[in-house]
Amino acid sequence: MEINFNNIDCIEFMKTKPNNYYDLAIVDPPYGIQYHKEQKKGGKGRSKLFKIIEWDNAIPTDEYFNELKRVSKNQIIWGGNYYANLLQPSRCWISWYKMQKFNGHDFELAWTSFNKLSKQFNMSRVEAYSKGKIHPTQKPTALYEFILDTYADKGMKILDTHGGSMTIAIACDKKGFDLDICEIDIDYFNNGVKKYNEYKQPTTLF
Repeated sequence: MEINFNNIDCIEFMKTKPNNYYDLAIVDPPYGIQYHKEQKKGGKGRSKLFKIIEWDNAIPTDEYFNELKRVSKNQIIWGGNYYANLLQPSRCWISWYKMQKFNGHDFELAWTSFNKLSKQFNMSRVEAYSKGKIHPTQKPTALYEFILDTYADKGMKILDTHGGSMTIAIACDKKGFDLDICEIDIDYFNNGVKKYNEYKQPTTLF
């Protein structure tokens, strides 16, 4: 089992890989909804949690999706509802239901390339972020564990093009999957790798 972190543009990284190199891509690219503007509004100190960068001005390009489909046999794409015109119709979606009525979405959707039944994962925001949050669209480790249990088989090689908080790395480590993960922003990259290293070598009092 090997986890490889890459501080690099994901398209350039994928161009170095042959067709169908990965068994499964699990990705969470920008949604094109200008999330940074919501950060600037603040709201319960939200703007203080993350640096303000304009990373969500536009959805990924056709080149991104073409490369993603070229290098991976199957794909799970968070925010797939924002890319409906770029993805094929699918009967298999994943819903993360957040269980609490706060401002914002009650659930998030992921498009998949699988011809299977849709699935729902339930976890409250409070539980998901009980140990803190280092990226504005961070997904809980337990969600990625659920995805791996449901859609991945032993021995599969996984790709994540937008690592963010790197919680998928912790899930892949727990489940024994090889992972290549990209994150172009150096601060998110460093914070995510730090989070993973803290998981691997937890601080002890004695």
